[in-house]
Amino acid sequence: MTDRIVKRVVVAGGGTAGWVTATALVRHLGPLIDVTLVESDAISTIGVGESTVPTFKSFHKLMGIKEDVFMSAAQATIKLGIEFENWGRIGDRYIHPFGTIGRRWSWMADFHHFWLHARARGFGGDLNDYCLEYVAGEANRMSLSPPVAPSYAYHIDAASYTRFLRGLAEPAGVTRVEGKIRHVALHPESGFIDAIELDSGQRIEADLFIDCTGFRSLLLGQALGVAFEDWGRWITTDRAVAVQSRSVHPPRPYTSAIAHEAGWRWRIPLQHREGNGFVFNSQSMSDDEAQARLMAEIDGEPTVDPWLVRFQTGMRVQSWARNCVGLGLAGGFIEPLESTSIHLMMAAVTRLIEDFPFNGCTDALINNFNAKSRQEFENIRDFIILHYHITEREDSSFWRHCRTMELPHSLQERLALWREDARAYQLPHELFRVDSWASVLLGQGYEPRGYHRLAEMMPEEKLRSELASMRTQIAELVEGMASHPDFLKAYCPAEEPAFARAHPAELALSG
Repeated sequence: MTDRIVKRVVVAGGGTAGWVTATALVRHLGPLIDVTLVESDAISTIGVGESTVPTFKSFHKLMGIKEDVFMSAAQATIKLGIEFENWGRIGDRYIHPFGTIGRRWSWMADFHHFWLHARARGFGGDLNDYCLEYVAGEANRMSLSPPVAPSYAYHIDAASYTRFLRGLAEPAGVTRVEGKIRHVALHPESGFIDAIELDSGQRIEADLFIDCTGFRSLLLGQALGVAFEDWGRWITTDRAVAVQSRSVHPPRPYTSAIAHEAGWRWRIPLQHREGNGFVFNSQSMSDDEAQARLMAEIDGEPTVDPWLVRFQTGMRVQSWARNCVGLGLAGGFIEPLESTSIHLMMAAVTRLIEDFPFNGCTDALINNFNAKSRQEFENIRDFIILHYHITEREDSSFWRHCRTMELPHSLQERLALWREDARAYQLPHELFRVDSWASVLLGQGYEPRGYHRLAEMMPEEKLRSELASMRTQIAELVEGMASHPDFLKAYCPAEEPAFARAHPAELALSG
């Protein structure tokens, strides 16, 4: 079975994961494979994102998707970063921007070491003053006109985005089959999947199966028995209540993540509405209390009834087993704090295309794919744990646990390096950059004891001059930008209000 030529591919499940996968496969490998997507209108989907990261933009470029057309169809707005409130201490606020902070003056030391040196000498202002995306976000401005080149992601309506992808995929050759999966048929000797059988009696055979059936993981988890590795001892949030509301303010170009005593809540501004959610630990807060709190704290009139999502943070011990690859929630889920779920599925399908098993699902291909998937999941996991752990909050048992819990060894090492002399690093293919780590660590008050001594070699007057010039240049660039709402109206006006079309069953978790 491992050397069976792979020609027929079945994507089991729709939603964001299914249609992202099907669209990518047909766009890049269309003449070489046959792609069938099976989904049921009777099964509600939990999309995995109304908030994204900048790799989303890169993936669309690879797919040849025109940005303004996509943004109009998905009711999208610009996301320059994430605003965090009440994480380090109650009343604190900081932003994790998506852009580069400062400039690299030396290969030996990152910009934040020079800034820390300046701060120790009593000048330099805020670290994020040297980030175009931060300053533009605070001013609610956006531009794509030269010389401005911000790094950005999007806020999207997940249901509209899924429909947009389907509109691309089917004309390109994806065959959609409506039906509910009743049975997964395995080969009696190899254990490979031979076919999926639907309630209608239809049997669909394939050489490779992509499991996009959500948390149920019907193929990878249930049929093939691939175990789920639970990371709940580090990330204890396990539920979310979500609701959509009408916009009452102009959309700002960042997601808000506002911590509360048992987790956090999100606010995601789209062109015609806001996405709202309340993420919490079910041992610290009841479902009813979470819903009541969410409904009391949203700004606009709700457009749908709130709904509850139960989840576990973790991953399948194998993302690829035999002739089945689990993408999206079927392969794993990291709670939505930094909006990484769509990134994880897009990165996985990109790896699959790069190492597509045309000549069979061999151990070498599978092991390589699984190793890369695990590394990426664990790197993102550690970054999410970081937010919860480096807090001074002691106002609830939830936060006291987060402060004192034992950390993964990989994160312990990173924190030790930072605490000693502000060293941060980005591993190959790791999503979060040095600037991301520095933004969160400093934003939540996790101060280093020192910094790279190289910074002392720059004369103080030169450092003052360079920093002042940088701040002035960024301020002038931002002053020349349009307001974010005006940019959206000119570049990608939404086709119609999302709440006029979306059904609650199609709506999404943040991230």
